[in-house]
Amino acid sequence: MDSRPPRLRNSLLIGVAFIGGIAVAGPAAHLARHAGAALGIARAHAEDTSNVDTYRWLTLFGDVFERVRADYVDKVTDKELVENALNGMLTGLDPHSSYMNARQFRDMEVQTRGQFGGLGLEVSADKDGLIKVISPIDDTPAARAGIKAGDLITQIDGKSVEGLTLSDAVDKMRGAPNTQITLTLKRAGVDQPVVVSMTREIIQIHVVKSRLEPNDIGYLRLSQFTEDADPAIRKAVADLKEQSGGHLRGIVFDLRNDPGGLLDQAVAVASDFIPQGEIVSTRARHPSDNQRWDAKGTDITGGLPMVVLINNGSASSSEIVAGALQDHQRAVLLGTRSFGKGSVQTVIPLPGGGAMRLTTARYYTPSGRSIQGLGITPDVKVEESRDPVEQFGPDHESNLNNTIANEFGTDAKPPPRTDLPPIAASLPEKPPANFPKFDPAKPDQTDFQLQEALTLVGAMAEQRRAALNTQN
Repeated sequence: MDSRPPRLRNSLLIGVAFIGGIAVAGPAAHLARHAGAALGIARAHAEDTSNVDTYRWLTLFGDVFERVRADYVDKVTDKELVENALNGMLTGLDPHSSYMNARQFRDMEVQTRGQFGGLGLEVSADKDGLIKVISPIDDTPAARAGIKAGDLITQIDGKSVEGLTLSDAVDKMRGAPNTQITLTLKRAGVDQPVVVSMTREIIQIHVVKSRLEPNDIGYLRLSQFTEDADPAIRKAVADLKEQSGGHLRGIVFDLRNDPGGLLDQAVAVASDFIPQGEIVSTRARHPSDNQRWDAKGTDITGGLPMVVLINNGSASSSEIVAGALQDHQRAVLLGTRSFGKGSVQTVIPLPGGGAMRLTTARYYTPSGRSIQGLGITPDVKVEESRDPVEQFGPDHESNLNNTIANEFGTDAKPPPRTDLPPIAASLPEKPPANFPKFDPAKPDQTDFQLQEALTLVGAMAEQRRAALNTQN
C-alpha cells in the first residue's frame, strides 16, 4: 500500500509538454507519490561534505543575480530571476525535470483530471525556437482542424513564436471559450505554410474510445492515462461484451500516440488484463525508495486474445502497460518501437504554490527490462506507412539531450514466445504500394496497422477456440 503523502504524485509523460496552452506533467511524466522533500534535503547534507565549495557556488549565484538585477537592459523582477534560475537548474538535469510556477502547477493538476481549457494540443519546445506538436488530443479543436504530430507552430495569430518561451507561447494559445485563434504551421512534405483557424473550447478529454469491429472483435483506444483511465477502460470492456451479445472474441488495444500519465492508472489498467504477478517496479537513488506494483487478481476480459498497438508516440505509462502485457505474454504487441521514456518524475509542491518535477527513479518491466532510451520492441513489426515518416523533432527518448542512462536492466529484448499463430510471421511490415492515405474518418479502410492487428487477433481467437475444443 502506498503510504506517501497524497499531494506528491509521480507522472509518466514523455517530457516537458504543454497541452492546449496548459502545462502538463510530463509527456506524461509518471505521476506517483514520493517521500517528503525534507528527507531528501537531509540526505543531500549528509552526502555532501564539500560545504566550502557549495557556499562558493552559491556566492557566485548571488553575484550573477545581483549583476543581472542591476544592469540587465530591461528591469526584471526578483520573481522572474529566481523562477528562471530554478527552471534552468532542473531542466539542465534531464529532459523531464522542470520547475512549475503556481499557475502551471494548477493547470497540470486540472489536466490530469481530464478537463482543461484550450485547443487540445500537446506541444513542446523545438531546438530552433519553434513550438513542436507532439500530438493533437482526440475530439478537440486541434484534432478537428487537422493538426498533426510533428507540425511546427511558427506563428500565433500572425505573430512569430521565435523568441517566446514555451510558457509564453502556450499563454497566447489559451483564451476564453468561443474565441478565435489562427496558427501557422510548418509541415513535413508541404512547401507552403499551413494556416489553421480554430475556436477555443473547454476541453473535456474522453480518454477511452471503443467500438465493436466485425467478427465480434473489440477495439479500445486509450489516449492518455488521466484519473479516469481505468474506470473508463472497465466500462468500455463491459459495453463491448454487451454489444457482442456475450460473444466477444478478442480485443485490439490501441496505445499509439498515448504520451502517458498517472503511474497508478498505468498499474490499474495493466491489472485489468493481467490476473497476477508484477506490473512494474521502480529503482531510485536510495534502495529504501525502490517499489514494486503487482496485479490485483482480475482479468476483466476472462483471458480473451489481445493485440496491443504501439508506435514511437507511445510513452511512459503506455510503455509500462505494453511492457507488462508483453512480459506476461498476455498480449501480442504490433506496430513500431515505442518512445523509450523509462524514468519517473516526482511532483513536489513548493512554497508559494509552485512545484518542481524531479526525476527520482527508473522503472522496469516485470522481466527486469529498463526501456530508458530503448523503448518497447513490438512482437510483430508493422509500419504505419510505406514511406518513412519525417520527423521535425526527436521521435525517441534517445534523441533528446541530457537523457539519463539506461542502467541495471536486463536484456532489452522481450522474452521469446512460441504461442503466436502462424499468420503472425506472414504479416507484411509495410502497406502495399496502392494502400490509401490514412483517413481518421475511415480507420478500417485506411489504418494499415489496425487492419493487421484485427487479422492477427482474429487468428488468435481461432487458435484459442480450437484449443478449448480440444480440451473439451
